[in-house]
Amino acid sequence: MTNSIVKPIAVSTLVSGALDIGFAMILTVAFGHHIPDMLRSVGSGPFPAATDMGGAGAILGLAVHFVLMAIMATIFVLLVRARPALLDTPWRTALAWGVITYFAMNWLVVPLRFHAPLPPKPLSIATQLFAHIVLVGIPYTFIARKYLRR
Repeated sequence: MTNSIVKPIAVSTLVSGALDIGFAMILTVAFGHHIPDMLRSVGSGPFPAATDMGGAGAILGLAVHFVLMAIMATIFVLLVRARPALLDTPWRTALAWGVITYFAMNWLVVPLRFHAPLPPKPLSIATQLFAHIVLVGIPYTFIARKYLRR
């Protein structure tokens, strides 16, 4: 196993971050909303004024999204580095990480910050589970497996 965790964290962040925000953009447009508004909403999590910042607020939202992805990637890489056997069952690990990140974001972070009602609506559960399992869990797992495999 290699010692460096920087590359798998960076690659996971960029790949999953791009996939996830791309999916969020598709959903945003499909539901008749505007992408800059969605990005400003993301930015408003840690920076409430982002909703009134125009293009700068949208860019801030994109940055916040990638910081969140980097945090999740860092936790994941540290976890599988400490427990390398998790990479021996990549599909199970990807599914588990996707579900864990889904619950962390959609049942803790978003409701605490935005006072979103629980439980989420069924369509939200379906789209967010898809995003967290397919667009986050699977890429994180196989990228970590590539760079950290024994």
